[in-house]
Formats: sequence, structure tokens, C-alpha cells
Amino acid sequence: MQASVHRYDDEFGSGSVLLDDGREIPFDVTVMDASGLRLLRPGQRVSIEMSATALTRLWIVGIGEGEIIR
Repeated sequence: MQASVHRYDDEFGSGSVLLDDGREIPFDVTVMDASGLRLLRPGQRVSIEMSATALTRLWIVGIGEGEIIR
């Protein structure tokens, strides 16, 4: 699934993404730390995975271990 970065606080490593249907999903520093990314900017497209209640993973296709640029 994909989303757009809505907010990102680089001091705390947390923020939120907007799904294409307009829902805002927050994420905390543990998700950002696991992503291997150093920062995000509002409007940036990211791929995400979610559990039933929270965002569990985010990444940019082609960036990070095991990611292939297509």
C-alpha cells in the first residue's frame, strides 16, 4: 500500500502519513528507526504496511536493504 507523508518531526522521528482515501495514520520513532531512512518530507510518497491498528513499516521503493529500484 502507498501513502503520502503528512507530517514528520525529525527531532522525535515521528509523524503521520495520509492514505489515498484521506485517513491520517500516525507513526512513532520505532517505525522510522526500522525503515533505515534518515528523514522524510511532507508530500513524499512511501510504501507502508499496517497491522489492524497501526502503521508497522514504511519505506521508499528502491531505498534500503533488499529494495530493488524498478
